[in-house]
Amino acid sequence: MHTHTGAETASAPAFAARGSSHYDIILTLMCVVIVISNIGATKGVVLGPIFGDFSIVTDGGFFLFPLAYILGDVISEVYGFKAARRAIFTGFAVAALAAVSFAVIIALPGFDDDYGQSKQAALELALGPVWQIVLASLLGFVAGQTLNSWVLVRMKEKFRERALIGRLMASTGVGEFADTLIFCAIAAPIIGITDAGSFINYVIFGFVYKTLIEFLFVPVTALVIKAIKKREPSYAASASQQPENVS
Repeated sequence: MHTHTGAETASAPAFAARGSSHYDIILTLMCVVIVISNIGATKGVVLGPIFGDFSIVTDGGFFLFPLAYILGDVISEVYGFKAARRAIFTGFAVAALAAVSFAVIIALPGFDDDYGQSKQAALELALGPVWQIVLASLLGFVAGQTLNSWVLVRMKEKFRERALIGRLMASTGVGEFADTLIFCAIAAPIIGITDAGSFINYVIFGFVYKTLIEFLFVPVTALVIKAIKKREPSYAASASQQPENVS
């Protein structure tokens, strides 16, 4: 009879199979969030002044994008790194398709009356920069989500079902920092942020805000993860084969 060594069992935490309706729903929500937040990110936003003359500089997608990371945490924890990687690249493809579609829509000949021309100008102004925002978002998203998922899954190999909240918080901090820095470096000049002070403000607020939102929602994320695990027969089957306590 083959016996499992500590090294073997430590490398095989429990995950559900991704061929389920739960995975499909979460993946669809993530793709929708990415596309909408990319459109919103074309608008520069100033909140304030808050303290004296200090204002917060951000973009129109700031309130929505953290949800993509929350959904990524759920996929990584329940379905594993390969499933998360598939979700990341699916989101990448959907966002790229949206950017190409907007470019085609803008390029198509429209009505030449005043109303048609004003609509064309509005589309060019609102959706024209989307491909650049998408590039910034995709590069940041792929790097950040990959790091987020990798850290979460590697920590799960060590802690198994324990320390879920700590694992979610640690992976969030790593992933959001990489995402925010890459995204802001590319997107800042596109939305009109050109000086160093505003750029630093943009990066710091983006990282702190998105990380804080995810931290605040960690208890909810943990509850959602536990609920999905209970409803995934393949997760229960995988978990039953794992040792109860691995240090």
